[in-house]
Amino acid sequence: MGRLAAAYQQAVDRHRRATRHWEAARRLLGAAGPAPVGSPELVARLARLGGELAAAVPGTARVATHPVPVRLGAATTVDGAFPVLVPVGAGAHLAIDSDARDPRVGELLRAVVVRLLTAAPAGAVRVAGIDQAAFGAAFLPLRPLYDAGVLAATATSEAETAALLEAAERHARTAQRAAPEDRELLVVVAASAPPPRELARLAALTHAGPDAAVCVLLAGHPPAGPTAAPPLGATTQLRVTERYTLVGDPPGRPFSTDGSGLAAPVVLDGDPSHVTVTALAHRFAEAADQDRLTFTDVLPAQRWTESAGAGLRTVLGRAVRRLQLEATPGSGAAGRMLTVGFDDATPHWLVGGRTGAGKTVLLLDVLYGLAARYSPAELRLMLLDFKEGVSFTEFVPTDRDPSWLPHARAVGIESDREYGVAVLRELRAELGRRADLLKRQGVSRLVDVPPNARPPRIVTVIDEFHVLFAGNDALARQAVDLIEELARKGRSYGLHLVLASQSITGIEALYGRAEAIFGQFPLRIALPGGDGVLDPRNEAARGLTVGSAVVNTAAGAPGADVEVRFPDAHAAAAQVAALRHELHAARPDGSGPPAVFRGHETPRLVDDPAWAALAPGADPPHALVGRVVDVAGSPAGFALDTSPGRHLAVVGTDALGAQVLRSATLALARQHTPGSARFLFAPLAPGTSATADDLAMTLAAAGHPVRRLDADTLRAQLADTDGAGPQRTYLVVFGMDAAASTLAVADPTTFRSGYDDLRAVLRHGPTRGVHVLGWWRGLRRLADDLGGSGHRDDVTGLVALNVPAADLGLHLGVHDLAYTPRAGRALLVDRHEHRTALIVPFVAGGDER
Repeated sequence: MGRLAAAYQQAVDRHRRATRHWEAARRLLGAAGPAPVGSPELVARLARLGGELAAAVPGTARVATHPVPVRLGAATTVDGAFPVLVPVGAGAHLAIDSDARDPRVGELLRAVVVRLLTAAPAGAVRVAGIDQAAFGAAFLPLRPLYDAGVLAATATSEAETAALLEAAERHARTAQRAAPEDRELLVVVAASAPPPRELARLAALTHAGPDAAVCVLLAGHPPAGPTAAPPLGATTQLRVTERYTLVGDPPGRPFSTDGSGLAAPVVLDGDPSHVTVTALAHRFAEAADQDRLTFTDVLPAQRWTESAGAGLRTVLGRAVRRLQLEATPGSGAAGRMLTVGFDDATPHWLVGGRTGAGKTVLLLDVLYGLAARYSPAELRLMLLDFKEGVSFTEFVPTDRDPSWLPHARAVGIESDREYGVAVLRELRAELGRRADLLKRQGVSRLVDVPPNARPPRIVTVIDEFHVLFAGNDALARQAVDLIEELARKGRSYGLHLVLASQSITGIEALYGRAEAIFGQFPLRIALPGGDGVLDPRNEAARGLTVGSAVVNTAAGAPGADVEVRFPDAHAAAAQVAALRHELHAARPDGSGPPAVFRGHETPRLVDDPAWAALAPGADPPHALVGRVVDVAGSPAGFALDTSPGRHLAVVGTDALGAQVLRSATLALARQHTPGSARFLFAPLAPGTSATADDLAMTLAAAGHPVRRLDADTLRAQLADTDGAGPQRTYLVVFGMDAAASTLAVADPTTFRSGYDDLRAVLRHGPTRGVHVLGWWRGLRRLADDLGGSGHRDDVTGLVALNVPAADLGLHLGVHDLAYTPRAGRALLVDRHEHRTALIVPFVAGGDER
């Protein structure tokens, strides 16, 4: 009964509307009484009526809810001519018995489209074309409208036509659920009749009614052939002859006495000019510019007013509706702001897009949107960039701008894979700490922890994350294990991941595990070229333009897509900087800058806080050699105590070996009072004399005894192990392998070679206060000097430079060493503590006194 009552009320409304139209037409024709049919007076009145109906103000017609009169041409009679207008718009359609291979039909279709667009406000109409007969030629003159985003790509194959019709049917269902003011008219223009199945679907659209907000312009109907054409609803039929076009009555709504249509032939107006089409496209482009989002549109009115207890929320941009998309329930209609979040439903995000698609801009919008809504007590950020290092630079202090985002705790700029794994390990440790907290509180989720005891939610963003899994080595496998664990457990503990990349396919380390990992990422954002993050059957991201994205909350499955336009944070540099300065000024007392890893920079010893903290009296003294690639940027050092083997060997042909020895020696000297340690320098490798001399002068100026050695005096010094005295002795050798010929000679009296004395110093020196800091330019030479693999523990400190990982693993007895040698990096090994760490070695520079 309810449906019957609704249908009855709809019929009453339409009858009243038709009565109003009829009364208006009667008034326009004049109250003097009907004019004789075919008389000049009637023709004049029709001309006046047509002119007044067609004189509506452009850009004001509500075409998505009501048909509008659209001029086709002029009807000719012996007594003159008058304009011919037909209803076109929501629920009012047009059919032509010839297809667009007749030039007049193509011109007519284009003219109707242009006039309908002209009558409607910008953004109220979208046009989609079907042209299988001429492969899209009918729509080429309308190309400016395609560039303006009004005309969709033309369907020229059966598959494309079926997809377009499926999208049109979704559009009709969506429009019927939407409020009238939110509807957008979809005009489906078929330049020729498609195959029977698709033609039946087009015919069904003409019966959907005005609430479906669909208008069909169909050429080639009825099609030739024995098969009966499907009946059309509320459609004005045009018949084309050799000279004229005849206007017929809409089915079921005749406006002529015999149902045959207008009794006069019609001369069509012809193709709209290129100037007209271009001007119309410019109008839509300007309207889009005026409606374009700004960076401030996605920010809250007040800062730090929201609670992250149940999750994090931020505005991503404005939802728009395209032909390929259907808004999902709760996503908001076109034109409304789209809110996304990190919560139980969407704990992790996957973002895809080609280079230049706006991935960095979108991430900045999200991060600033979150930082403006939630205080540092509610939100913490861990940011990793594995590309050129520009994504997150603005969140850290620089010489140009000392401010930083107070929510950021660790930022990797041009990150190493090892740094990325270190961040993941820190997050896993945080999982453990939060698990203990939840146990103590007697709850199972972070949201149930009392606010005064609840830690902040952590959002970790990894840009170009596929680099983290490059290859299939031990480091990549560690990264996969950590990501999988964080993705599975992070939801309950308030740890959220955002993985962004150009592609998620072809990652060898993920083979067999990608589905399990990415299945934990229900929210997918596809930018242009990033449809790989969606289901293979989902084509919602096809044809996206820069500045727009498809948001899917069902792990990429079709039907859960919303297109959104987001603002360009790069274009709003002043507003972004103002927000950052505002948040920085409001930071809590005592909050420091984030830990920053700059993969492209080489640290200087004098700039490191650990150098400034060094003072005489350290026990044991530490040789500083660089910074560890970890979250905190910890100093990399090696303790030189009296335990056996406490020597430091630098290995590799890289000239950086001399700089590592220099840093280690300077750090040791700073931990001794003048005169309490002596330093013996042996610059044996070519090109190291200047470094050794400068180092010797620096230490001498600080009051430390220094002496320079050559190969012969080095051998003599090695033999004089008992003459070390009470002082600590540091034997610093730049190129120990360069002394091979001298050390190999045996003493004719004692029959001891220099190698025997070297091995004795290495074995017993630390207990006598003698430590060797040597640079060997080959790992095999170091092994030979030690006397074979059985004596590897005689030197327990190792800094490996450009040493092949396989050779280094063999020397250390580690079969699966997670190390890849490269410029500016080294591996620090402490065999006593069973510790290895990737480091960034220090370089010279500044005043190290």
